[in-house]
Amino acid sequence: MNLSRPGRVGALCWVAAAPIFLVANLVTGLRWRDPSYSWATHNISDLGNAHCGIWDTSRPRYVCSPWHPLMNAATLTTAVLLAVGILLTWRFLGRGGVVRSVQSLLLLAAGGYALAALYPADVDENLHVLGAFLIMGLGNVGLLLAGFAPGTTTLGRWRRLTLTAAIIALVGTVLFFAQQGVGIGVGGMERVAVLPFPLWACCLGVLLAETPTPAPARVDHGVVVPG
Repeated sequence: MNLSRPGRVGALCWVAAAPIFLVANLVTGLRWRDPSYSWATHNISDLGNAHCGIWDTSRPRYVCSPWHPLMNAATLTTAVLLAVGILLTWRFLGRGGVVRSVQSLLLLAAGGYALAALYPADVDENLHVLGAFLIMGLGNVGLLLAGFAPGTTTLGRWRRLTLTAAIIALVGTVLFFAQQGVGIGVGGMERVAVLPFPLWACCLGVLLAETPTPAPARVDHGVVVPG
């Protein structure tokens, strides 16, 4: 099945989402001073907190993110790119209940990124936690379900990639909520839970973007001939 031009735009949106999110994590974290930002100790949410101070009663830590507007803007951009990618590739990924359920769950996960960006944890913790649940809960379940898409669908063609990402994400989610760092810290475990979805979307976007675009039809002696 050839990829339409809107589908190609959607694939490219997926390709762009993960790099934007990762670069924002890196750049925003580098602006921290006393303490410096630790990917093992601090949560991703700490980068977007709007105020400085001691945060999180379960794991008290000082949070002060001078460039939090950059992080939140990048997270919102990530949400938009993931959602647009899902919508523009909607028909191309296949049909059936499994595929549609996957797309719906991943769309909710993209909405989770938007909630997390619009409502930093120290501004509205409830909405921020809801965003995290949509990302790590429904999103990762959607990723696992995608691994069982029928092999006849476009989505089902990359089952190994999808199942690998899903298993890593779900294990990371369970360990993160159990507050178990397992050698990489609780902050590191949160990244194991969060990053597989955008990274999977990036890989899938690259694979989809390589799919040929149908050539425009041509007219030959008054008869429309497919390109």
